[in-house]
Amino acid sequence: MSYLGEALVTARRARGLTQGELAQAAGVTQAALSRYENDQREPDAAVLEKLAKALGVTVAFLQTAGSLRGAMAIDVHMRRQATAKPTTWRQLEAKLNMYRMHARHLFEDVSLRADQRIPTFDPIDVDPQDAARLVRMQWRMPVGPVRSLIKWMEAAGCLIIEEDFGTPRVDGLSQWIGEHPVILLNSRVPVDRKRLTLAHELGHLCLHSAYVSDAIEQEASKFAAEFLMPGEVIRPQLRNLNLGRLVDLKREWGVSMQAIIERAADLGTLGANQRTNLYKMLSARGWRTREPASDELPEERPLLPRNIGDALMAKGLSVSEIAAIAGFEVDAVHPFEPQRRPLRAVR
Repeated sequence: MSYLGEALVTARRARGLTQGELAQAAGVTQAALSRYENDQREPDAAVLEKLAKALGVTVAFLQTAGSLRGAMAIDVHMRRQATAKPTTWRQLEAKLNMYRMHARHLFEDVSLRADQRIPTFDPIDVDPQDAARLVRMQWRMPVGPVRSLIKWMEAAGCLIIEEDFGTPRVDGLSQWIGEHPVILLNSRVPVDRKRLTLAHELGHLCLHSAYVSDAIEQEASKFAAEFLMPGEVIRPQLRNLNLGRLVDLKREWGVSMQAIIERAADLGTLGANQRTNLYKMLSARGWRTREPASDELPEERPLLPRNIGDALMAKGLSVSEIAAIAGFEVDAVHPFEPQRRPLRAVR
């Protein structure tokens, strides 16, 4: 069975190309490309090489991506606003699926040893808040605010790739690749929102890897709230809230003022009228769209992708060889570009 068509469609969407644009780059007609993408005909070697170059991947990647364990193009968990354009989030979904396949190629040559793991739960049997508490217990996390969330997730074998989505309306998306999850994160959102997105996607990975319910977004949000703001710890701090107190709590817990308001409401320390009044005060100051103190929070930056590249370079591989292993065209920019940082997770 040929998987080339699925690989071509996913790679084209990830690059934001129309069928006509890719056909022109490869020197074929749009009708011919349509037949390639629908597995009605296979391109010859010369055309396949041109297609691969236009898509920023190797010929071997196109020929084998879809035949690896798991589908090439699958639905992903995505945190996005309702106003996000379908063309945008479908391109990002295709990008994540491409990164899944690149990582799968890479993991055929790289052994990733994680200190922890991301556990999975059946949301029918395990409440999202209980799942969040269990993850914190299994990872032996300190009581209170989560510091360096990305470090905790990377230590559990989560591959996080950050890039500018070109829109603030999509925050992040995730899916599993074999035993390791992959998260694609929007670099243009503020740190507090980025951290909530990471925790939200972690909730999806824990709760929805094999089990799907009608309330997956609500379940992921409940998981994220408990994971970042454990109720037993934060509840006493959520009484008598005002704007000054919200800013202080934001600095302490690393989440948005609006997330703190919602947490207080959920925990019953904030009444409906008080909640409404706080949001009115935020709106009056323009803080619903741009909160204060966001630039004071410690940055969250993924290290694992480029650390993998560093580890491979330390083994004697060149930059072009690393790109080829992962299935990237030699001149393509990719997240595994080495920066000569040490990596303990790869052996």
